[in-house]
Amino acid sequence: MTGGTVAILITFIVVGGVSGAAIAYFALQRHRADAVAMAGYRKLAEEAVAGQEALRAQLAAVNARVVEVENLLRSVDA
Repeated sequence: MTGGTVAILITFIVVGGVSGAAIAYFALQRHRADAVAMAGYRKLAEEAVAGQEALRAQLAAVNARVVEVENLLRSVDA
């Protein structure tokens, strides 16, 4: 091999290594951003579940009151 060929090979190896490192770095940054977004979605989902549970509790209380009113109306009719 001539000196020029060796120099070109070394240049390609160095450029390939730098390119690979840059690609890996940006892939890692994208993964970190996705992880932050997923944490936000997870928090939003937990808040939605908590809100649904509170709404179910309120609905159960309203249902109990409606049953009491129905019983009261039935006792008045009888």
